[in-house]
Amino acid sequence: MGELYETETIWQILFVTGILGGGAAVLSGRAIALTWRPYWHVVVYMLLLGAAVRFVHFALFEADLLSLPSYVVDTLYFVALGSLSFRLTRSGQMVRQYPWLYERAGPLAWRERAGA
Repeated sequence: MGELYETETIWQILFVTGILGGGAAVLSGRAIALTWRPYWHVVVYMLLLGAAVRFVHFALFEADLLSLPSYVVDTLYFVALGSLSFRLTRSGQMVRQYPWLYERAGPLAWRERAGA
């Protein structure tokens, strides 16, 4: 993987970043939506999650702690998963909570009902 993940193996990256970090990002995005917090909270929490995952790589596998390229790639992955989870949950909430106002317009969106 070149300079991006210099000392980690593909299995370490898949396990820590892909499964552990990705799962935490999905659950965080869902939790933020369920508590009706604004979207920008997702971005802030994913920045913190990216730092935590870099620390796990450092603590368990002796990777570079302050590797900016690895942090950026991990964090972008977490923001994408957290955003997707947030949007899926929020669209379900809007349709379920306000059925007289909104209807589904796909898995990630909602629209106003015609008679509303």
